[in-house]
Amino acid sequence: MRVGVIGAGRIGGNIARFLTRAGHEVLLSYAHDQDDLARRAAAIGCRAGSVAAAAGFGPVVVLSVPWTGIDAVLSEAGQLPGKIVVDTTNQFARGEPADLGGRTAAQVNQARMPGARLVKAFNTLTAGFQAEAAGRTGPERVVMFLCGDDPDAKTVVAGLIADSGFAPFDVGGLADAAVMEGPRRAGAVYGEEFHPADAERFFGTGGAAR
Repeated sequence: MRVGVIGAGRIGGNIARFLTRAGHEVLLSYAHDQDDLARRAAAIGCRAGSVAAAAGFGPVVVLSVPWTGIDAVLSEAGQLPGKIVVDTTNQFARGEPADLGGRTAAQVNQARMPGARLVKAFNTLTAGFQAEAAGRTGPERVVMFLCGDDPDAKTVVAGLIADSGFAPFDVGGLADAAVMEGPRRAGAVYGEEFHPADAERFFGTGGAAR
């Protein structure tokens, strides 16, 4: 599958590496230094290009940029109707959670991208931990949570999560994303390591939040 990654930082770089290793075609974009972007892409074994190129590269676009830079990046990306957008972002501005007026960050980002099929994922664990934990097997396989309102899009993203070396676990729709979003706190999965059995106990069996 062709996947455009907008964000060449640690999370976006990890995802590009995971998916390239799994045999997907990846185009990496968005770095302050274009020479550095080219070097990172070469080290991963994927392509490098502009934000617009990443947005148009394939059916899946990964959005992995700072919360305060999302609007500017989306203006470069252009419209994303029909695209499956994997939203790895967290709603922090200057180190504090943004006030979203009762909406989840996933709902806010969906509203920023009319027609896109947004799935929240890859946002609950640090980049360093993701890099170290990817590929564990059996009961020690690490869960990567996801949520979204488009069942078919979630199926695609669940497959990409599995290809990346994690166990996908669906917590529900975008309105249910709060449990995945910061800050770290009791009753949330943000910042916590879960294995499949842990996730089933936390949410109840069936793969979606109750």
